[in-house]
Amino acid sequence: MDKALKLNTVQEKPGILRSEAERVTGFAFEAAMETLAIEEPLEIQLGYGAQGERAVKSISVTMRTPGNDGELAAGFLINEGVIRDADDIDRIAHAKFDGSTIQDGDDSNVISFSHRSRNNVVRVELFADVSVSLANLQRNFYTTSSCGICGKASLLALRTVCPPRQPNIFTMSTKVLYELPARMREAQSVFNRTGGLHGAALFHSDGEMLGLREDVGRHNAVDKLLGREFLAHRAPLRDTLLLLSGRASFELLQKAVMGGISMVASVGAPSSLAVQVAREFDVALVGFLRGEHFNVYHGLQHLTGLKAQKQSGA
Repeated sequence: MDKALKLNTVQEKPGILRSEAERVTGFAFEAAMETLAIEEPLEIQLGYGAQGERAVKSISVTMRTPGNDGELAAGFLINEGVIRDADDIDRIAHAKFDGSTIQDGDDSNVISFSHRSRNNVVRVELFADVSVSLANLQRNFYTTSSCGICGKASLLALRTVCPPRQPNIFTMSTKVLYELPARMREAQSVFNRTGGLHGAALFHSDGEMLGLREDVGRHNAVDKLLGREFLAHRAPLRDTLLLLSGRASFELLQKAVMGGISMVASVGAPSSLAVQVAREFDVALVGFLRGEHFNVYHGLQHLTGLKAQKQSGA
């Protein structure tokens, strides 16, 4: 049975929703409602070929905040060199589950998608006289799917392929947790010179840094870091915390699950799907770790030295 994700489904603004969390200041915590950016998969399909010889090919699966899906698909195709001009596009539409596309009577080239759409497959139909390089399509598909399970684009796939999970008995002192961002920053030699790289670090429960990697891509930094541990035969990494210099997304949480990591902390925000992964696979998840403040989205019991904040008027 899936564990329920406590999210308020009423979207106050496009692309966001609310989640229960514990808000920590100093060494006291209180219940709070936090805002999460919605993260869902989007499969981009391409329809091409002469009349009577049309073909449909899946070229990318990406995690995104719903909304402006047509613009995202068109921009991806142009930026990756699959098409040369927006005029190559005849129509963009969400795909139905039977493989056809949704017809809405819009005569313009690009349909404006609502952020409330529940469909996560978008089809880009090219005009019949537009030529497409199949080699480029194959290259782009493998490139955009190479981050692993995020290419599968579903929690079901993660459940299917993830290694067996052991009970999460990892604990860390809140005092030690507060010290970790400064330790990672001090070790980020390239970031300290450029200010333009993402960092990912592994820590033992006592605060010892086990490794750090930097990269212009946050997914690449995590892949390098975990790849180092895998090659050294140190996986699964059950007694470790993964610290991220940016936000915590689905892709990064799934990498933590695949590596057997017990706790993830980020200086930025988690997405809605990252929180869902954390709760389903029992990965303690901390966000907004800055100064003497952070939010706990799952696994408060894995932090020691905390006490509940007294409610005013109680």
